[in-house]
Parts: sequence; structure tokens; C-alpha cells
Amino acid sequence: MAAAKWEGVFPAVTTKFKENEDLDHAEMEKHFNFQIDSGVHALLTCGSLGEASTLSFDEKLAVTKTALNVAAGRVPVLVNVSETRTATACRFAEKAHEMGVQGLMVMPSVLYAADSREAMDNLRVIAKAAQLPIMVYNNPVSYKVDLTPEDFKELADCEWIVAIKESTDNVRRITDLRNAVGNRYQLFMGVDDLSFEGLAVGADGLLAGLVVAFPKETVALYKLMKAKRWDEALKLYQWFMPLMHLDVSTKLVQNLKLVETLAGVGNEFVRRPRQPLQGADRARVTAVVQAALATRPDVSTLF
Repeated sequence: MAAAKWEGVFPAVTTKFKENEDLDHAEMEKHFNFQIDSGVHALLTCGSLGEASTLSFDEKLAVTKTALNVAAGRVPVLVNVSETRTATACRFAEKAHEMGVQGLMVMPSVLYAADSREAMDNLRVIAKAAQLPIMVYNNPVSYKVDLTPEDFKELADCEWIVAIKESTDNVRRITDLRNAVGNRYQLFMGVDDLSFEGLAVGADGLLAGLVVAFPKETVALYKLMKAKRWDEALKLYQWFMPLMHLDVSTKLVQNLKLVETLAGVGNEFVRRPRQPLQGADRARVTAVVQAALATRPDVSTLF
């Protein structure tokens, strides 16, 4: 296997829809190009932010095909694997491999909260079927399955598992993973409003949300941290934090699609049962975005 060494800013891109809820590939092409042109290091399609739960098997492949066409080898394209049944996840992974993706992010089997033995076996079976580099999405807050550093020690013999998206909401876990498994895996912080902290203790990258509207700022934060320019990074992070809080919400999709809209880089079309924000929720997010835009730093001079 060709070793994958993923690092940098990986946006969990939104899936673009038309008003009638059909896929809008033209808008996705535009947005994926915007991300790459702004300096991101990969694209991750069909994640939670990408409304995977509302997409059919074939639609997820279609979205990913669009990302592959846009990327054209400029950056890796990963697709999220989130199925209720392991056999279906394996079939999806095989199709994604045939299509040419450079890797997968694998969630626990959705709906059923597996124990660690089941969850680890699920990963091994999918990895064997996929024959692709895999980032494990560890998010016990949302998906009720927690793979611990000890579990990842046990999984270290599975060559296809190369990275971890760490979303326990506990920044200590990055250090615990490093102490347990060294540099066996690339570690990505998956909680936006722990980005500075995660990078400060050695994360290799960000699997990010607000990057969908503010990619240049997200890439700048990553580069400042890697350059150990802590004071500049902290100043940028403090500006970014009210926006980043919007990613940590049951309405992260609606929040971030409104942010994209207000920033002029997207629209608010979602699939039901989700609906665009209204009332106090909408006013709160709008105020956060307007304040951020009014004080937006110029990151173009940093590098």
C-alpha cells in the first residue's frame, strides 16, 4: 500500500441542493473550486455537515464524483462512509475505490451504538473491502461510540487505518493518543472550537466546518500554528471563535449554510426534515456572522 500522510486543512464540504432538494452539481463545482483555490489540502464529501443522512447511496457517489472532477488531482478527495449495515458500507467503499477516491473517512455504523469490539471489527471489515487509506471518525458525543487510545493500539496492525478524526470534545485525547500510539496515525482535530488547542498539542490537521465559508482564514490558522507563530495564531483564533461555536450544534448544517450565504459563497437549501433557520436562531447566527465580517482580518499578508 502507498502510505498516506494526510495533514493540513480538510474541509467537510456542504452538499449543495436546488430549491426542490435536487443535487446542484454546478454549485458544488463552484464551491469545491473555491475551497481548493483558497489553499485547503483535501476535500471530504458526504459527512455529517454534507447531510449524508439525507443522501442515497448513488447520490453520495455522484457528489464525490463531482469533487474528483473538480480536484483533478490537485488535492486528495475523501468520502465519508456512514451506513447502517457493514455490508452496505463495504459495497459503498468498493464503489468509491473504483471511482478513484484517495481515501475514506469511516464513521461508526449509524443508529446502532456498537461496543468497542464491534466497532473495531466493523473498521477492519470495511478496510479489507475498501483497500484504501482510512481516517476513523471518533465522535462519541454524537454517535455514542468511543474508540479509546488503547483501542487504537489494538487497531495499529490494520495497515489501511492511517488517521483519526478526534471529536471527543476532550483535547486531552490528542496527547493520550500520542502517548499510546506515537506517530502511528495522523491526528486531526474534528471540533472547530478546539482547533488552536488541538494543533498546539500536536494534531497534524483540522477536519473543519467553518472552513466552508472561511477557507483562507482556516488555512492561515493552521499555517501559523505549524510555524509556531502563537501570538498571531491566537489573535486570529479569537476572531474566529464565535463563528467556530456554530459548528458545535445540532443545527450545524443550517448554521453553516447560513454562514456560507451571508459570506457570499453558498445558499441555504437543505433537505427536509431540516429547514433554514428562523426567528431568534437566525438572528443570533446573522449577528455573529455580521460581526465577524465587519472585523475580518486580512490574512493575505501573513505568508
